This record gives sequence, C-alpha cells and structure tokens, in this order.
Amino acid sequence: MGKYDYILAKHEDSGGMSLTQHLKDVADAAVVIARNVGLDPDLAFKGAVLHDIGKTSPLFQMSLKHGYIQQPGFTFRHEIASLFFISIFPVNERPAIIDMIVAHHKSIYHDVREKGLLDLDEKYPDCGCFVRHAEKFDEWCPEALGILNELGMDTHPISIQEARSNYEFVVNHCDDKLRNYTESEWKGLLMAADHFASALEEKSESSLNKLFIKPDLSFYNRQHHLYPLSVVSTDDNRQHTLVTAPTGAGKTDFLLRRCKGRVFYTLPFQASINAMYDRIKSDLKDTDAQVYLLHAASNLKVKDGKLEERIMQRHIGASVKVMTPHQMASIVFGIKGYEAMLLDLKGCDVILDEIHTYASETQAIVLKIIEILKSIDCRIHVGTATMPSVLYNKILQLLGGRSEVYEVKLPDDILKTFNRHIIHKAEQWNDCVAIIEKAVAEKQKVLIVCNQVKRAQQMYDLVCDMYPSVAKMLIHSRFKRSDRSQLETKLKDVFNRMTEACVVVSTQVVEVSLDISFDLMITECAPIDALIQRFGRINRKRTNETIGKYKHIYVIQPPENEKDALPYDAKVLKRSYEALPDGDVIEESSVQRRIDAVYPDTQFLNLDYSGVAFVDGKWQINELCHYPKSALLDVLDINSAICITESDKNAYINGNVFNKAELEIPVSYRSIAHNGLEQINEGSRPYIIPNKAYDADKGILAEYTKPQYFNTFEIL
Repeated sequence: MGKYDYILAKHEDSGGMSLTQHLKDVADAAVVIARNVGLDPDLAFKGAVLHDIGKTSPLFQMSLKHGYIQQPGFTFRHEIASLFFISIFPVNERPAIIDMIVAHHKSIYHDVREKGLLDLDEKYPDCGCFVRHAEKFDEWCPEALGILNELGMDTHPISIQEARSNYEFVVNHCDDKLRNYTESEWKGLLMAADHFASALEEKSESSLNKLFIKPDLSFYNRQHHLYPLSVVSTDDNRQHTLVTAPTGAGKTDFLLRRCKGRVFYTLPFQASINAMYDRIKSDLKDTDAQVYLLHAASNLKVKDGKLEERIMQRHIGASVKVMTPHQMASIVFGIKGYEAMLLDLKGCDVILDEIHTYASETQAIVLKIIEILKSIDCRIHVGTATMPSVLYNKILQLLGGRSEVYEVKLPDDILKTFNRHIIHKAEQWNDCVAIIEKAVAEKQKVLIVCNQVKRAQQMYDLVCDMYPSVAKMLIHSRFKRSDRSQLETKLKDVFNRMTEACVVVSTQVVEVSLDISFDLMITECAPIDALIQRFGRINRKRTNETIGKYKHIYVIQPPENEKDALPYDAKVLKRSYEALPDGDVIEESSVQRRIDAVYPDTQFLNLDYSGVAFVDGKWQINELCHYPKSALLDVLDINSAICITESDKNAYINGNVFNKAELEIPVSYRSIAHNGLEQINEGSRPYIIPNKAYDADKGILAEYTKPQYFNTFEIL
C-alpha cells in the first residue's frame, strides 16, 4: 500500500484505482510510445506523471463519491488544476508538458460545452477560473507533491501565488497556440498513453513489451498457380501500390507482401474486418506480431443537446490493426483523439482494400485520407477489383504518379480464368421464387442479398415461412457484436461447408473479404462496383476443376424511388442495372468498361470538402483544439452510434472493455438519436433500447426502439 492510495483516480464503481497507480501506468506507457515515435521519453514521463495530479483536489475526490453535486454552473477540470505545478520543470520543458496535459479531455477553445481552458478563462475573468480550481489548494498541494515525489519527480513547495503564476503562464501559452494551425504530437502521445493504460485490465510490463512490434509477414511469400498475384514480384522500390485484380486472385497476400513496417488494414464493413482480423491473426499465430481489431463505431456523447464524437483509439502500437474507413476518416475531420490516431499511423504501411464507395461524400473522405497519410510518410497500398477509372486516376495523382506508385494489373488471358458468373435480370422478387425452389430441391446453397436491414428482415421472415425445414440464417450489421461474431462463424464454418440445401439472407455486409462460396445469388441491384464485390461470394472456390464453370446470379430491377434506393443513389442503380449483361457471362475483362459506363465523368468526383481539418497540405485546425463531431454523422448513414438492450445495462456498466464490446449493437446515429432514449456515460456511451427491440435471430427491430416499449412483458 502506498502512502497516498486513498486518493483515487477513478470512481469506486469503476474499480477505485489509486491516482498514484494510474499516473505510473500512464507514464510507463508514455515512455514506450515516445521511444517508438521519436519523441523525448523523459519529457513524456514528466507530462504523464503530471497530467492528472489535479485529481488530488478535494473537489474532484468528492465528485467521485455518491451524492456529491458540484456547485451549479461550474465543473472542476482536473487537468487545469494539474498545471498549477508546471513550475517544478525547467522553462524549456514546459511547452511540451503543457501540450500533453491541457487538452487531453477538452479542446482548449470552443469546446463543445465551453469547458476548455480558454473558454473558462473568458467565462470567469480576473483569474476567476483559477480561483475556483485552487479552492483549498494549501490543503491538497502537499498531497499532490507527495505523489509526484513517490513517482520520482524533484519538487519544491508551491505557494498559491506560484500556482496562480503557473496558471497565467499556461493561459498565455495556449493563447499563442491558437495562432498555430497544426496538430500536437505531445497531445496525441498523452491521449494514447492514457487510453492504453485505462483500457487494459492488467497493467504490466509484458503488455508494454508488446507495443510497436514490426510484424514478420514472410508467411505471405507463399505461391500457388491458382492465385496469379502470388507469383507477381513485390520487389519494387516505389513507395505506394495500386493493384487491380478480381476476387480470389490473391490481393490480400500481395498487399501484405508490399508492407515493410506496422500495418493498418482497412476494409469497408464490420463483417469484412472481423473476417480479415481472424485470418491475419491465424496466419501470424506463430510470430510475435500483435494483431488487433478496431470496430467501426465512434464514442458519441450527447449532453444538453450537444454532441461530441471521439475516436475509439485502442492498442496504439499494434503490429497489425484491422479497421474500417470510419476510424481512419476521423483524422480528416479533426475530432477528439485525432492526434493519437495520427501518431499511431505516422510512417506505417496502410492498406486500403476494396474501398468501393457509395456516394461522393465517401469518395471525398477516401481521397482526403490518402492525402493526409501521404503527408505523414505512410506507405499506401490500394487494392481493388471495382474502381472507376476516374477515381483510380485521382488516387494515382494524389500518391505522386507512376514514379511513386507500383501499379499491378492482370493480363486478359489470366482474367479470362476468373469468368464464373452468368447474370440474369429480374423485374421483381416474385420472378425468382421458382428459381430458389429449384435450387433448394437440388441441395444448393442460396444467398439472398438486400440493401436495407429492414428488407433483409422481411425477406428472412418470408424464407422462414417458405422453407421451415431448410437451414437458414440472417446476417447484417445491426446485431450485438457477440451475436454477430457467432453468425459470421456459423456462416463460414457451417453454412459455407454444407452439402445440403441452405438459404442465407444478408445485407451488403457479405460483399468483402468473407471467404464463402455459394451456388446461387438473388440480389437487389446495387452500384456496379458493389455488385461485382457481391458476386464474388458465388462460385468463389477456385480449383482446377471449377475454372471455366459458371453459376447463376439474378439481379432485381432497382426502384425508381430515392427512399427505396437508399443507401444508394437511384440514378446510379439504374445505370448499374443497364450496364449488366442479361442471360450471359460477365467477363472479367469487361468489368472496367462496365464500371466506367456507370461513372462516366468527373461528376463522380463532385466533392464537398467543407469541415475537413487538412487542405492543400496544411492543417486548418488550431493547435490543441479539436472539432466536436465528424461530418460523417451528417452525410453518411454509417454505424456511428451504439445501443444496448435494457436487460444488458447492468452487465455493460460492470463489465470490462471486452465484455462491453460484446453487448454493443452498432447503429446509425440518425436512426437512434432522436427517439428519446437514455444514453449512459459508460464505455462507448450507448443508447438503451427496449428488450422488445432486439431479437437474437433478426437483430435490432427498429420499430421498437422507442421509450414506450420499455418493460413490456407478454402475459403467459
């Protein structure tokens, strides 16, 4: 037991960790991170030890106890009080240490709830902010200095006058920072270290030793004649990569063979990142590489009608991190935590695999990601089977042209061996009923794909009624993560290997990186680039015997109504449908021509860059500041929020970070935010939905995500 263990860093309900232990954990992590990203480890240690010392104040300690309410209109900010001690360090060290501390929770200016240092300094003039935070300073200062001494800091007594002088020094420093338009590496380092230390259940030296391990990717040097990219050399000195090849040609191995350092692997959907995470983790199981998964949802906090979004930045320094574009796109908009993400990305290999884009806003984000990654010296590797030429050429330009980009495409004679689908056009679902019945009778595996979760659920109900004795399942993005993981495993390991008839109903989550091979597809029309990906789940298994054999895909005529076409553009769906063959083989050598017919001109790149934090090679955001929320929430229907069921609330509150994740249901912010639901201040800050709004077989039931359905029970 330490002398000051009675001073807590966290609420007793959250484990009641002592402040001394928390500061030590964060400092240990900060030193390791600093060594690996080229920052001064000694400064990192000092800033980390000081960052939360303001929690020693009785105002903070009382706030950890049940029932204590701070005075109306004032919230004690412990990071401001921590900076009262900055004078124990030499003047030349203070700028970096201040940067680590002052904004690790709040933007210093124009914070979403006006609680940043400069916001409060303006709100309470004549050093009123200092006076409020320095309450009972003479009582708690000796305890704070005692903790710092225990952690190895040389200190001296700090008077109230010296504390005020330190406060004024910090305010002047931050005023100067507002004149800079850049990102702060020191702020990013502290946020990464703080989150790493807080997220781990066991804070141990062994955990820190697993950070920043360069992965051994020699496993991917394997060659096989059925996978033509496996025999294409990656030995090219150009920094970046653009590879175009059909599904099943070996793109994943090729892209990983092009990597030289730590890897960020980006795919569009949760299902695809889950599958890729499982695959890479299995491939590298005999190495010391640390492979981590970063889910799609952000951490959203809504209070008093104001929204703040934060990157869920776990496991800085992973050897391989598998994620969706949403997480990496957060750096585009400068939202809370973006500096930590940038610090982690800097100088790494980034794979952007199959980022087929549904709208101009998404395309803008992908292009902005590439621009920022290039500015921080990342090696960027783009793999696609379905990219319009206008987008391909724009990416090639951003990467520096052919002098900096290794381009790989397969010749037509190789592409011909990937012809495997006969496409049929159907006017409506009813036209395909007899086709499904015939396939089931012939013991085929049938995949039905809808573009909206609600329609997929309706189709699943219909399939259940039609084929009560046939194996069937539904998979989409709106399941609990634990249920979703089980469904993906069931899809790959059970349904995919069946020799009897089965029917799987899905949304577009099956499009990318799920290694399944079914016999027949009935699908709603999607943009042609997405459709090509979707087709790759049929007749996918590539053997000497399957080459030259064809299986059938039926595409339903798209709706003309824009609402029914969502999440896609109705005009793009119409052009995509027209570009498909009917009753004929879709030849791989014709795919590029068909895609370019759907996206014929530069209107495809009619992009809106408003709200981004990086333009023309320069940051547009004040240093030590961040924006409250991402433009992603306004323009995209993505899994940007989280909900949990009412029966899972207590388990979520009391669970560790991994238990919490299993209970989370990713949802669109727009679909849930205005339903009048409770949002709890735990973990990813989920919304609580009624038990009636979730079914283990069908996922979230949107019509019941309203308060009136809470605590409704059937009478037996």
